[in-house]
Amino acid sequence: MYRNSHMALRIMALILPALCLLKPASVSGQTLSVLPDSLAGKVDAIFDQWNKPSSPGCVIGIVRNDSVIYAKGYGLSNIEYDITNTPGTIYHMASVSKQFTAYAIVLLARQGKIGLDEDIRKYLPWFPDLKSSITVRQLLNHTSGIRDQWQLLAISGTRIDDVIKQEHIVKILQKQRALNFRPGEQYSYSNSGYTMLAEIIRSVTGQSLRQFTDSAIFRPLGMKNTHFHDDYTEVVKNRSYSYYSGSKGFSNSILSYSNAGATSLFTNVSDMAKWIANFYMHRVGEAEDIQTLTEKGKLNNGKTIDYALGIVVNNFKGWKQYTHNGADAGYRTAVASFPELKMGFILFSNLGDFNMGKFYEMAGLFIKEKTISRVPVNKRVVPDTSNAVLKDIPAIKRFLGDYLADDGAQYHFRITGQKLYGERQGRTELLLKLKKDTFQTASEPDLKFIFSVTRTGDTIVRECWPGGQIFKKYTLDFHPTDKQLQAYAGTYYSPELDCKYGIALKGHELVLTNVKYDDTPIKFTGEDHLRTAFWWMAHLKVLRNNTNQITGFEVNDGRVMHLLFNKID
Repeated sequence: MYRNSHMALRIMALILPALCLLKPASVSGQTLSVLPDSLAGKVDAIFDQWNKPSSPGCVIGIVRNDSVIYAKGYGLSNIEYDITNTPGTIYHMASVSKQFTAYAIVLLARQGKIGLDEDIRKYLPWFPDLKSSITVRQLLNHTSGIRDQWQLLAISGTRIDDVIKQEHIVKILQKQRALNFRPGEQYSYSNSGYTMLAEIIRSVTGQSLRQFTDSAIFRPLGMKNTHFHDDYTEVVKNRSYSYYSGSKGFSNSILSYSNAGATSLFTNVSDMAKWIANFYMHRVGEAEDIQTLTEKGKLNNGKTIDYALGIVVNNFKGWKQYTHNGADAGYRTAVASFPELKMGFILFSNLGDFNMGKFYEMAGLFIKEKTISRVPVNKRVVPDTSNAVLKDIPAIKRFLGDYLADDGAQYHFRITGQKLYGERQGRTELLLKLKKDTFQTASEPDLKFIFSVTRTGDTIVRECWPGGQIFKKYTLDFHPTDKQLQAYAGTYYSPELDCKYGIALKGHELVLTNVKYDDTPIKFTGEDHLRTAFWWMAHLKVLRNNTNQITGFEVNDGRVMHLLFNKID
């Protein structure tokens, strides 16, 4: 409750005055609305391009207090049978599911059945001892260092549209021999952690995640159309199907998961609205449980990250929001609760290339900028770029060029117009000098770069922010002969995944081979860094012995680091 009625009036004044004209709710076809027609029309205009009789689309919901004030479906939930999207259509939630897994853990923690700061092996003795304590909280915050399950499965030869069962993921995780990083050192999104949280719930309650959440969360909240879908063969009435766009029109985007924890929640708009309201009305659990759920994570160095327990805590127009989005197959989802405003927004789509930026375009119709004494809250401080011109260019020139991190990420630094710029993945940032060899970006002042030269003569740059890396300068001047290329050829085996890849010389180039995938060309980023077209192992770091012979490679890419493949012939 607000401390006084004056504060409540000030907050409500910041929500569009049109909401004061609400009329009794009525359901008409695809729409549930208590909005004035003019405001409803503005919402509809945002999603009009998907409101077609031959296209996948979306469903939306807008929540105020504990009521849905607007809900509508656009386009089709099933193209083959011409079934339209409606507010009642059941959707796969993808990673929006994680907050429910996390809340189940929070409820059990309050009962004393789980310790958030206990080592996970207390509950999961099957997980290997990797000589580093990993806590339940670190699984929740994505700071555990455990490699991501989807990427591991893909490397092993399992396609994402295969049937993937819970036990398949557990078997993969049981064989892990290394982490991406020391627990608590970085934030790196790991779906594996949430599958493991579901298994922790099973270990302490004797129930599956589905069974426990049904009794502890969904039934008490009246979420009658919600469950964790842990059996892909189960028939669910009124469910949507997902699609992606192609040159020949729309194609099915297959999803056949039989796993739950990181994903697989099924629900609809009316049920999700009840969950949104629980953030500020606390009908299941207590206020302290929501406080625990939304407590931001901390790294070992004390830095705070926006990711809490299965949910992101940040701001929109100065107002605190609890939010998460998701993407599996062709499903795209986003949910946000604004506890100070007692409002929430829902967007579920069944089209893989749906523009999810429309979510905040919708929210922006209802939420005005938060102000205190006419001064915007949390206004971004923009650095002064007037002194961006470098005064000592010769001292900076030694740091110019191309840099590479262990995970294959690249930076290029250049000087143009006496100003220093950094480029990464097609994005260019102006860098401002703070002190000798230390720079910050003009657009993100918290992102800093420190250049230095090591004792061995390597030029490096340290990227300073949560999850930042060290990049080593390299040159692209590597043009191997066929004889040199042949040294890379052979069979490579991973004991952790029990799978093999081959590197073969075809014509005058190397290709990566595997029994489950088409051959893909290998490109070089320096002598010991290989690039492929596979998203699951786009960067391979070559390993050598003391005589410079190749002994294997590591997959160092995205959410999987230091995954060893030994060269066996």
